[in-house]
Formats: sequence, C-alpha cells, structure tokens
Amino acid sequence: MNAIAFGAAARKASDQAKPETPVDAAWIVLEAANDLGDHVTVDICRRVIDANLNGGPVSPSDLHVVVEYFR
Repeated sequence: MNAIAFGAAARKASDQAKPETPVDAAWIVLEAANDLGDHVTVDICRRVIDANLNGGPVSPSDLHVVVEYFR
C-alpha cells in the first residue's frame, strides 16, 4: 500500500470514528490522556463530563482542549 492510499484510508477511518457530541469526545480524550499520564487533560475531561452530567455549562476553554486534542 502506498503512502497516498494509506493516508486516504486513515482519513476515512478517522472520519467514521468522530464522536457525535462533545461529551463523547471527552470520554475518548479522557481514555487517551489517562494512558499518556496527561493529568491536566484528565482533569479537563472530568470537568466537561461532570458539567454534562449535572446539566451545567461547559467552559469554552475546556471544550476547546477536548475538541482539539487529537489535531
């Protein structure tokens, strides 16, 4: 498989794996950050998840970290 075909296949697979809501993304990022020992991002994800569960507002800066984590 050449690099171009691999890149296209990887993009297609990543498009299919996109979370539907920010809280879904927070759970995915939480798992990755936990695996990497990224304690700051773990705390951010927990705040996003807690806000969602409690019906409270999510900090825009926390949401930005979650959404942009894998970029």
